[in-house]
Amino acid sequence: MRITVTGGAGFVGSCLLPVLLNEGHDVTVLDSLHCGYYGLLPHLGNPRFHFVHGDIRNTKMLREAVKDADFVVHLAAIVGYPACQAQPQLARAVNHLATRKLVQTCTAPILFSSTGSCYGNITDECTEDSPIDPITLYGKTKVLAEQEIRKHKDFVILRFSTGFGMSLRPRLDLLVNDFVMQAVKNKELIVFEKDYRRAFIHVQDMVRAINFTITHFNQMNHETYNVGSHSLNLTKEDVALHIKKFTDFYLKFAEFGHDPDKRNYNVNFDKINKIGFKTRYSLDYGIKEVMAALQFLDPKVEFFNNKVYQ
Repeated sequence: MRITVTGGAGFVGSCLLPVLLNEGHDVTVLDSLHCGYYGLLPHLGNPRFHFVHGDIRNTKMLREAVKDADFVVHLAAIVGYPACQAQPQLARAVNHLATRKLVQTCTAPILFSSTGSCYGNITDECTEDSPIDPITLYGKTKVLAEQEIRKHKDFVILRFSTGFGMSLRPRLDLLVNDFVMQAVKNKELIVFEKDYRRAFIHVQDMVRAINFTITHFNQMNHETYNVGSHSLNLTKEDVALHIKKFTDFYLKFAEFGHDPDKRNYNVNFDKINKIGFKTRYSLDYGIKEVMAALQFLDPKVEFFNNKVYQ
């Protein structure tokens, strides 16, 4: 199958490409390379790998990337609260308006990478039918993008939990990875609003979910799925205490002050579990992986700790 991956050089895309190529697919990546190119280097000699260097907002580049596609995995986005707050116009243009352009341009089925941030701050367990009430610009642009995707004739929307773990495009801004980095490099971690709950997922399980969806697309078509694990519905306190098992550092749960990102929700994953997808990677696995990687990564280098392009 000929698969186009938008944002294929990013955090998830860098891990997805080898899986798709090993499955025997022809893969075309559309990416502006604002997050770097390291995730593409292992595939440059593969005759089934193709690269379009361009911005998803550019209609000509987008049309070139999807013209022969049998399937599209849409990952390209300005991801996360800090990045979207830093450049709100760019976030709206890339996350929402470029997704509209993709729907208008593309005839192939689309798998859209969305987010649990769509739920915002909900006390009840979130199912795919729960009210959508995003409180960050990132979540709001993803909700608008989901609305565009639903206009396409064939689509699946995956609402991913918050990612963690390592990729050829590292992200140290993600909550788990950031906590590990602070514990290892600074020997100190101050946690605001420790009872706020999030769902987490290792990047390799995100890739597995995408590959699962491609394989089961006919069964999953026209639906939205939460993707993650019930065991990884955790509070910030839970995450910090998990890290404590592997390294010693000063841990402070702040009684005053707040986190500007107010997301707080507990997610249900029964819908995708019932059709056969379950995660494999534990929080402890990811913590140890990031700790090992920090031997080589410098958090001060902008590429690895990018608060604008994430």
